[in-house]
Amino acid sequence: MGAVVDLDRLLDQRQVWRGRQTQVRPSGLQPTGHAELDGRLPEGGWPASALSELLLASPGCGELQLLWPSLARLTGEGARVVLVAPPFIPYAPAWQAAGVDLRWLVQVDAEPQDALWAAEQCLRSGSCAAVLCWPQRADDRALRRLQVAAETGQALAIACRPQSAAHNPSPAALRIAIDTLPAQWRVLKCRGGLPPTAPIGRG
Repeated sequence: MGAVVDLDRLLDQRQVWRGRQTQVRPSGLQPTGHAELDGRLPEGGWPASALSELLLASPGCGELQLLWPSLARLTGEGARVVLVAPPFIPYAPAWQAAGVDLRWLVQVDAEPQDALWAAEQCLRSGSCAAVLCWPQRADDRALRRLQVAAETGQALAIACRPQSAAHNPSPAALRIAIDTLPAQWRVLKCRGGLPPTAPIGRG
């Protein structure tokens, strides 16, 4: 004599495996502004309130071209964007030509040993929409502090680091390598799914 089974109760108690459910693809709270890249990222753009790493073939190899659409959108909404210890002096006409509202762009000069601390404080403040930094050295503990600070301040944290750092583990929700030859982006890690296997050409 069979027992009557309440399937809903078993599901609620996690006694029955549902298998992998199809998730609705998010539209992206923080789109990158690059349609092909957004289409390949599980969150449809930058992971919100999280740390993302851009791994560079060399400083200035294309990180700004990747970031400018997002920064233009954020500053256009009257949100503050902070650059912490950039490797080069920002050329204001180029930023304006990219659509960035300079009234909402702030540069923080910091010594190399203080740059990560300065970025963390900006992220924790809750007054910044995005904080970009170019740390010369950053261990897992320092990066984890940036991740927690991004969550606390609900901001985008972007750390631009050399490609050699790709061999080290990182708490970043997203890691993108920026190559120059050929000119392409490679998603090495992304929260919420497997990274795409094929690189994305930089148009």
